[in-house]
Amino acid sequence: MKNYNISLIKGDGIGEEIVNEATKVLDAVGKKFDINFDYKEYLMGGVAIDATGNPLPQETIDGVLASDACLFGAIGGPKWDNQPRELRPESGLLRFRKEMGVFANLRPAVVYDELVDASSLKPEVIKGVDIMVVRELIGGIYFGEPKGRTETKGWNTMVYEVYEIERIAHVAFKLAMKRDKKLCSIDKANVLDVSALWRETVEKIAKEYPEVELSHMYVDNCAMQLIANPRQFDVILTGNIFG
Repeated sequence: MKNYNISLIKGDGIGEEIVNEATKVLDAVGKKFDINFDYKEYLMGGVAIDATGNPLPQETIDGVLASDACLFGAIGGPKWDNQPRELRPESGLLRFRKEMGVFANLRPAVVYDELVDASSLKPEVIKGVDIMVVRELIGGIYFGEPKGRTETKGWNTMVYEVYEIERIAHVAFKLAMKRDKKLCSIDKANVLDVSALWRETVEKIAKEYPEVELSHMYVDNCAMQLIANPRQFDVILTGNIFG
């Protein structure tokens, strides 16, 4: 029998309910395939603030890094909205992503036939939609320096290095190779220098995947196209803020 150590972060709100049900699914999988999952819970988010004064205790970081995988619920809620920014649940989440090195956020968007009529969009627009959004998660404006604010001014810095763009682009192209071999990279290269670098780097990586059809789209146009004609997309590649 195989054994895996799974760290559980239930977090806030519906997180506890989600993780509790997910572990039932894991246990069913383990029973069928002769796998044993050992669970250990750790605090993060609002519950961690209440218990320790820290949205991401070091014990949680160490425990997750020592595990085979982490099952994460949800964090945040109105109760903690007035905390200083560095002590809000979201600050713990950003630090958690950085500490774990989880640079690739995969967000599938699939419209099942049974749910077509539940959408406010016309059935002929959304029927058959199957999109994979690949979002870079630990770079860009969320993490760039300098950042700060005064009473009358606030500033953030959107920064990407070539290696950060390359590694997320490889993830997106490899996924496209397993799907319909279409990749649309989202940027604002007409006005942002960082987006111009993003586009140039993605085009360079595309040469390693000649079977994939690469296109580029400005983020504002993409927002409209996702509503007007979502079936045109297969894999979407974006930076942190555009995803």
